[in-house]
Amino acid sequence: MTEIDERLAGLTSWRSDWRGLRVAVYGLGVTGFSVADTLVELGAEVLVVTAKADPERAMLLEVIGAELLEEADLAAPPARLTAFDPELIVVSPGFHHDHPLLDWADQRGTAVWGDIELAWRLRDKVGSPADWIAVTGTNGKTTTVQLTATMLVAGGYRAAPCGNIGIPVLDAIRDPQGFDVLVVELSSYQLHWVNRNRGGELSPYSSACLNIADDHLDWHGSADAYRAAKAKVYDNTQVACVYNRADPATEQMVRDAEVIEGARAISFGLDVPGPSDFGIVDGILCDRAFLDDRFTSAIELTTIDELRDAGLAAPHVVANILAASALARSYGIAPGVIRDVLTAFRLDAHRIELVRIESGVSWVDDSKATNPHAADASLRAYESVVWVAGGLLKGVDIDDLVKRHAARLRAAVIIGVDREALRSAFARHAPGLPVYEVDADETDEVMPTAVKLAGGVAQSGDTVLLAPAAASMDQFADYAERGRRFQAAVNEFFGGEADEHSASHPGGE
Repeated sequence: MTEIDERLAGLTSWRSDWRGLRVAVYGLGVTGFSVADTLVELGAEVLVVTAKADPERAMLLEVIGAELLEEADLAAPPARLTAFDPELIVVSPGFHHDHPLLDWADQRGTAVWGDIELAWRLRDKVGSPADWIAVTGTNGKTTTVQLTATMLVAGGYRAAPCGNIGIPVLDAIRDPQGFDVLVVELSSYQLHWVNRNRGGELSPYSSACLNIADDHLDWHGSADAYRAAKAKVYDNTQVACVYNRADPATEQMVRDAEVIEGARAISFGLDVPGPSDFGIVDGILCDRAFLDDRFTSAIELTTIDELRDAGLAAPHVVANILAASALARSYGIAPGVIRDVLTAFRLDAHRIELVRIESGVSWVDDSKATNPHAADASLRAYESVVWVAGGLLKGVDIDDLVKRHAARLRAAVIIGVDREALRSAFARHAPGLPVYEVDADETDEVMPTAVKLAGGVAQSGDTVLLAPAAASMDQFADYAERGRRFQAAVNEFFGGEADEHSASHPGGE
């Protein structure tokens, strides 16, 4: 082991000596800036490398004392980077694992960390380190993280959602108030980089992988690599490994994981639970894991009827609720607290959000369904659908999704740049289905055109569902802009904003 390797292995605390360490930070998004800001505060020398810098963040880098290297072409290491001679590289999630600058780091033997490893090493900045509850999965992460954090706060703990949910973990661990527990949403990109280096091994209190379906294959290179990254969420778990018993891949991940002795496997699902499971009995959500007499008894958490009243009864949302409840119960949250939280909780915008009901047609924005797995869950919630779909497919196969739901479709409206794959899938599996394409070059034109086409074919009892099964960046800044534009187009189509009596919770089962 080299001298620098020994030094890096010993950097396991905020109070370790980080002064003068030369660190190259790859990327200047929200995560990259949080990394640079943290390292400067620790006294490291920081060089941020990016192809294009946001002007405001570039200005802030200068203020905090980090150096910016902005190069449009990063196919080879720029001269300034080689001259800087980094002792450590911290990579943002957006950088592909096979990026030329990471190949260069590998060739020269430079250690590479992700932001999660850095945050784990520094988690003792404010008093005693917070416990981490780690959540991943192809879909449902954000809802589950928000629910779990809300349950923990309602139970009297200082808790915060962070990570891929939008608040960098490094910002959370530096919050002056400190926390008892952080509920950390982890993307497959972030998990790719964890548990690779001595001294930085993540060990969550409890962990969950909600589901697995092919996604981000363009980043990981294969389905196996994507699943291997997700499986890391269970490594070194201390108390509870929560998995989806309807998804055998998640159970296998738990079986294969190296956990802390005594950690339990806890499943959730929409069927009747066995001992150590969460599930549903006669419309009642039950905990059969965290009670003494779990072999003959169960604890009631809430009911499907109560969730329907709160707009939370779609099957995939119920699954997320069960997973969050399992994680919260693993931390000792009382069943009554969980019930109270679910009475008041509401889903994020653009997650099966009912925009309005007109002439018996429901218009629903699920722009956050950015992959086929999420769109599948959304489509299952409705019986007759005019489906607005398309965008950037990220290398995944759309064929099975179309085949599975062809019978429930009234029509389809295709948007985005990857229209050919959807067009071909509809031709194979729904040859008689009316399929319309939005061939619009301008972002402003996409949703008004899509809504007009959908409105022309929808009938009473139908749901016009924006569930794109694809990423948004071909035509929109992000899924939120896509959803906002859909909602605005719907309201414009009907001549103004919906009044408070024109919409209600979707409540599909």
